[in-house]
Amino acid sequence: RALAMMWRVPLVPVNHCVAHIEMGRLVTGVPDPVVLYVSGGNTQVLAYSNARYRIFGETIDIAVGNCLDRFARVVGLSNDPSPGFNIEVEARKAIQAATVGANGNGSPAWPRLIDLPYVVKGMDVSFSGLLSFIEAKVKSNEEMYSVPEFCYALQETIFAMLVEITERAMSHTNKRDVLVVGGVGCNVRLQEMMEQMAGDRGGKAFCTDERFCIDNGCMIGWTGLIELNSCPDKVYRVEDADCTQ
Repeated sequence: RALAMMWRVPLVPVNHCVAHIEMGRLVTGVPDPVVLYVSGGNTQVLAYSNARYRIFGETIDIAVGNCLDRFARVVGLSNDPSPGFNIEVEARKAIQAATVGANGNGSPAWPRLIDLPYVVKGMDVSFSGLLSFIEAKVKSNEEMYSVPEFCYALQETIFAMLVEITERAMSHTNKRDVLVVGGVGCNVRLQEMMEQMAGDRGGKAFCTDERFCIDNGCMIGWTGLIELNSCPDKVYRVEDADCTQ
């Protein structure tokens, strides 16, 4: 609002979710994908249909990023650079330890997979019960699991749930490709699982790095330009806008 007043230009409303999607499409070049939007505040599976983005599945309680952040605090992981990234690093340690312990020659091996609640309800997912379960598991820890093993199990379970509902949306919409956006989309393991699923369906998974996955000004500016060019009637004069910042 201040910039619009200073430069005497109109305001263009931008939907934050759509901005993530349009930035991902611009960077990757994918034309018409199913979209997995995963962040600290959002978990949605979307696709473009009949001139608008439509939600095919979503979380029914907390977002995936919120689940990861809260778990990181339980096991004492740092916020620097982000809780989700540190969980990813710890999960890799579990894989490395299992590989060395299994044969010592570097051949792939997998850690113990802790049995966690897997909650998929149709096209939707739920993380709150899973979070409560693993929090209690960490506190009791009768099996003496390590922090890397907990991180590995949480990632594998959560990401498998996301892959399942994304694949279901791809089947429903008859689309072959998937685009992963949002801060959690930086996770390399999630990208690997999406790539395997999409490849098995004859398509591709399109992902970006932290420059474009996390919130950024470019995505707002680019989507605003799209809105301005395609829907000039949506432009607001400053005095008619509802926003106050």
